Amino acid sequence: MTPTLLRLSTVCLAIALSGSIGWAEEAAKAPAAEINTVCPISGKPADPKVTVVYEGKTYAFADEASRTKFNEARENSLYHKLGGQAAISAVVDAFYVKVLADVRIKHHFADINMAKQGNRQKAFLSAAFGGPVAWTGKDMRKAHIDLKLTEADFNAVAENLVKTLQDFKVKQELIDQVVAIAMSVKNDVLNKPKDAK
Repeated sequence: MTPTLLRLSTVCLAIALSGSIGWAEEAAKAPAAEINTVCPISGKPADPKVTVVYEGKTYAFADEASRTKFNEARENSLYHKLGGQAAISAVVDAFYVKVLADVRIKHHFADINMAKQGNRQKAFLSAAFGGPVAWTGKDMRKAHIDLKLTEADFNAVAENLVKTLQDFKVKQELIDQVVAIAMSVKNDVLNKPKDAK
């Protein structure tokens, strides 16, 4: 296992559940889930009759070919092979427990809202691993520009990520793919020129 995997950068999410006396009533009256109007594959108008449900969300497509392409992309994605949203969420949560206990890097998170950080990281990793929802947040360079991170910081994060994936019994071939993705954003995270080694 290489420490490079953890280089994918930070993530942790604490999901807070809240409720009230009227919550059950509100849930029963909740509007039907919205379905996309633009096909995520072709960019054409989506036909609400050509759909698929993936991880509890309904996706509509312009045609059967687009739906088939979406399904194949899901099955072949690293995101799906890692276990999808639930698995990535659990890994990110466990990863941040390690990061926040790591004296080498925990100071970088001292003033960070970890719930928001975790949500962002889960969304980013899901998109980076081929999940169905595209990343719409800052690019890695902009997100890390003011942090003044070092190679040692990056390696510590990567090490914690690899250890977390190992704890979850992720296959080495999948860990290697995660490491490759992490390495692809290393220069951006460290604010080095794109072609730097």
